[in-house]
Amino acid sequence: MSGCCGHDTKFDGVSDDYKRRLWIVIALNATMFAVEMTAGHLAKSQALQADALDFAGDAMTYGISLAVIGASLRARTNAALFKGFSLLLMGLWVFGSTGYRIFYVGVPTAEIMGVVGFLALLTNLASVVLLARYKDGDANVRSVWLCSRNDAIGNVAVMFAALGVWGTATGWPDLIVATIMAGLFLSSAFQIVRQALAERREIIDHEHAEA
Repeated sequence: MSGCCGHDTKFDGVSDDYKRRLWIVIALNATMFAVEMTAGHLAKSQALQADALDFAGDAMTYGISLAVIGASLRARTNAALFKGFSLLLMGLWVFGSTGYRIFYVGVPTAEIMGVVGFLALLTNLASVVLLARYKDGDANVRSVWLCSRNDAIGNVAVMFAALGVWGTATGWPDLIVATIMAGLFLSSAFQIVRQALAERREIIDHEHAEA
């Protein structure tokens, strides 16, 4: 990730073009959350449901990012912290629900997993392309990029899980991929929180220097 402790000016999201792109990505993610969560229940796929939860998290992240664009650095830092802790909770939920399913192993429907995973991948690749220009910025902007990246990685993982389920006729590939995705949530949460806390320390130091 980009450095978070330097004093170089970071892009803070104040751009009409950036806002338009965020609105498009919010619509894409909200739609795919509904599609993928429904498909996950029908296919009995933990990986699809974990990926759907990631879509929901992204839609929330982008909405909060829009709300605090142009706000004070303290407000944007607090928003990033909220998003980081939200990702942490999602990761823990996926870990817990996956652990439960280890003792209730059903075989997911590989065909649904594959088709929906591919559709989700196309959606997230579009989001990544839209946001790539703005991947480096403050903690608030950075969290948007990390969530988009997570989704693209997660979709590829779901497709591999579908192949594994089809090849082994067991649900274990699905559970393994869901666990990996939960780890990705936790990793991104750590990066976002770490950068936001560093920026908060800079604010406090600056306020003390001016006092």
